[in-house]
Amino acid sequence: MSQTLSSVRSRAALRTSARVCGELLVVLVMAAVTIWILGRMWSVIWPLIIGLLLTTLTWPPTRFLRRHGWAPALAASTVTVLFLLSAVGVAAMITVPVASQSGELTTGVVEGIHQVREWAAGPPLNIGDDQITEGVDTAVSRVQGSVDSIITTVFTGLSTVVNGVVTALLAVFLMFFFLKDGPRFLPWLARQLPGRLAKDVPTLAARGWDTLGSFVRSQALVGLLDAVLIGLGLWLLGVPLVLPLVVLTFVSAFVPIIGALFAGLVAVLIALVSNGPADALIVLVIIVAVQQLEGNVFQPMIQSRGLGLHAGMVLLAVTLGGSLAGIVGSLIAVPLAALLAVAWNYLREQLSDPPQETDPHEPQTAATPSL
Repeated sequence: MSQTLSSVRSRAALRTSARVCGELLVVLVMAAVTIWILGRMWSVIWPLIIGLLLTTLTWPPTRFLRRHGWAPALAASTVTVLFLLSAVGVAAMITVPVASQSGELTTGVVEGIHQVREWAAGPPLNIGDDQITEGVDTAVSRVQGSVDSIITTVFTGLSTVVNGVVTALLAVFLMFFFLKDGPRFLPWLARQLPGRLAKDVPTLAARGWDTLGSFVRSQALVGLLDAVLIGLGLWLLGVPLVLPLVVLTFVSAFVPIIGALFAGLVAVLIALVSNGPADALIVLVIIVAVQQLEGNVFQPMIQSRGLGLHAGMVLLAVTLGGSLAGIVGSLIAVPLAALLAVAWNYLREQLSDPPQETDPHEPQTAATPSL
């Protein structure tokens, strides 16, 4: 028999759909306003994010010292100083060997340029010295014609460097205060909030803190795997400066996309000027293979286990963050997605019905088998 639609039920469904769409629109507008406000406050939020990530990395030794009777200020100061000394030591491990072999590297670069020039002069390119000189003169004239834009770019780069230094210093100061006063933050926050918020917000903050710690630990493990695999390949090929390149690879793993590109470019360049084009090509293949393993296997698997996210969600978060906000978006996309997942899971817990408890004194009836 054919059934006709009920006009009453149809109007009720339409009203419910309209109400849900209106409420969803209000939520989206509020989210857009929140993102706009955060964008206006980015000069403060970005050091805060970096400070929190550094705090998750340095909190375990601080907690150890505090549990052994150290005063909070003394423990935070000691760990902060040790962190700065470690950063300087890492920089020294990279720059000192490079500086000690700078003469050999310079000679290798010059020889590499001569080799490229001789290769270009032969078949199939057959580029002569006159053509090379003409190309250089053309490039010089173009550079001279764009002096204003170059100066503007240089000043923009200097401004970016200065802002980066200020952000780093502010992040270190924030890290010190987080290490010193962090355990008192949640009780203070609970006293400032009314009603149920005094319980919900500190609980969410504690879970979010654990999530950030998992992110930093998983990222460090991914960087260690990259450094070991790439360093092993460089050592087998006999490329010099293996230790600085390993350290650079590990440190650059904390900066998505640009960090891997920079470390890989440096490794390929050193292999080119020291071992020749063949080994440089092999190094490039090794780096590309390791980076593919990192992006498609290591990072999704490790971070999905540590953050409670599916590997596909990690890939989508990094892709979306990079398309929306570039390198910074790629850096904060995964922890932000994990924090959103924490908030959503907590909201589900609060909105779910409590499990029904069966009365042990109530008689249990056997299920009637279906015929």
